[in-house]
Amino acid sequence: MTPAPPKTATRTYGVYRPVLPVTSPRNPDRMVYTGDAEGRCEIFSWDRSRGAGRQLTDRPHGTLLCAIDDDEAVWWFDEDRGGSGGWRVQDFEGGPDRPALTGVPPGRPAGLALAAGGTVAVGIRGAEGLGVHLGRRGGPGTAVLRTTESGTLCDLAPDGGLLAVSGPAHSERAVTLLTPDGTTVAVLSGTGERTWALGFAPAPTPLPAPSALPGATPPSGQVPAPARTLLLVMRERAGRYHLGTWAPGRGLELLPWCSFDTETTARWYPGPDGARVLLRQDRHGRSRLFTADLDRRELTPVPTPEGSILDAAPAADGDVHFIWTDAVNVPRALSLSGKSLPGQSDWRLPRFGHRQDLWTPGPDGPVHTFVTTPADRPAPHPLVLLVHGGPADHDRDAYDPMVQALVGSGHAVARVNYRGSTGYGPRWRSAYPEGVGHTQVADLVRARADLLERGIGREGAVGLCGTSWGGYLTLLAMGTRPELWNVGVAVKPLADCVTAFRHSTPALQALDTALFGGTPDEVPEAYAHSSPSSYAGAIRSPLLVVAARRDAKCPPEQIEAYLAVLRAGGVDHELMWLESGHDGYDGAEHLAVIRRSLRFLGRGLPTAPAPAEPSPHSGRR
Repeated sequence: MTPAPPKTATRTYGVYRPVLPVTSPRNPDRMVYTGDAEGRCEIFSWDRSRGAGRQLTDRPHGTLLCAIDDDEAVWWFDEDRGGSGGWRVQDFEGGPDRPALTGVPPGRPAGLALAAGGTVAVGIRGAEGLGVHLGRRGGPGTAVLRTTESGTLCDLAPDGGLLAVSGPAHSERAVTLLTPDGTTVAVLSGTGERTWALGFAPAPTPLPAPSALPGATPPSGQVPAPARTLLLVMRERAGRYHLGTWAPGRGLELLPWCSFDTETTARWYPGPDGARVLLRQDRHGRSRLFTADLDRRELTPVPTPEGSILDAAPAADGDVHFIWTDAVNVPRALSLSGKSLPGQSDWRLPRFGHRQDLWTPGPDGPVHTFVTTPADRPAPHPLVLLVHGGPADHDRDAYDPMVQALVGSGHAVARVNYRGSTGYGPRWRSAYPEGVGHTQVADLVRARADLLERGIGREGAVGLCGTSWGGYLTLLAMGTRPELWNVGVAVKPLADCVTAFRHSTPALQALDTALFGGTPDEVPEAYAHSSPSSYAGAIRSPLLVVAARRDAKCPPEQIEAYLAVLRAGGVDHELMWLESGHDGYDGAEHLAVIRRSLRFLGRGLPTAPAPAEPSPHSGRR
């Protein structure tokens, strides 16, 4: 393992990954998590009973993924700058790290499932597709599945007898159940109703044998409870998301008393009963938690503050851990019991501005926008539409350092949950009546007009900024409606749809095939119609493009194709290349992108000077 470079200067930034610590299955006080190590993401262990922790990894470009098994061996993914690598393990108390499974070829992580007794299943995505390997920790891995189709390992049954592999939720093989020898036991289709797996129920504790009950005589004929294999499943049906379970010999059964109108995910509670589930619903940019008791058929709300819950998990001791945030409060790891959790940020960050929700009429229903405006300067303001990625994602009532930096500089910021966003139901998520990208741009245009009409934004001072799919929409909007935008920043964007498809991953190729209704060879006009490169020559305003040399999701080849069109059209633009992948783990790189973006937006959207005296409303949040 290559050590990170030594410290050379005092840092003025930190990194924080809003994912909960992973708790030991046998000791809820022992956890592993991704934390801040001199501005990089690295893996740490923590023992709450002793209040002691330590850093496990120290790699030049950071480490992101980790887990802990029943024997309290810590797992972490050792990847290169291009995202390819393999799993390694280390004892919780320390010692050398070693390969988790031998003989598994390097690739990108595509799922990890840990069963009792050291049995493990690993999903690795390589140039030839997905491979799923089964073995025991430290021993050789045996290939169970090799496929060129898009997929991810979901889980391994507690007894090691079944594996669940997830394909695209809309596909014929949305969920595949396999035995350890690779035999397919069942396939759940999602072609009519989108379907995805959420994990196997924990192993129940059998009833003790009569001799193990001192002084007690069990009823005649009582035997230990048989272990059951139960897979948690979500299925979209009739405009709602229905929780269900699948079991061998019984098939899939939906729970009519447990359905939701917007996207919801779920996790089993650990423990012997295996009959309770924690659910997290994303609804209109905010979150709610519920506990479902499958035996009693009861759904109970879990009290949490208003805002967004970025992650939630039940602990082995019955507690619930969750990460909470809102627009002005940085994410915090909390527990219902009030017990402390590791990885908390010590940074005290300034908070700027007023918040409001804006609903703009649209053809498929109102478009929801989170608006933050400066508290110390009068409206109208120079306006930045900060465009979220995805497309299967949404903006939340959540802290965003880019929002705070822009508002603190005197800009109003609008975060638009355009059609195609999650959190507003299946109909909203699948609404593309004007075509891929163009439907979303139409909603950005509607939100822009509403913000100007209300006097929030200022005509002639409106910019766009987005990352990944948000960068794609930024480029498409600037090319198709160039008269509306005065500056744009696109970070790691999809820029040329055909070239991106040719150089992308199987999972993203499957997504594009579903979105466009075929491959570029089958529907070339659809790709051309939605590709930013088709309109790049029409851009009239300054544009900053930030791209990554090792980006597998938005590959550099399609950036080069887009830049060639910009140069041919004489479009004013700047370029920033990063020597990383799509998801960098180094805070210094993220900070460099934010600073460059802020400077660029500031030049294109100059702000009014702040008043010498503080606003009488500066205390409002």
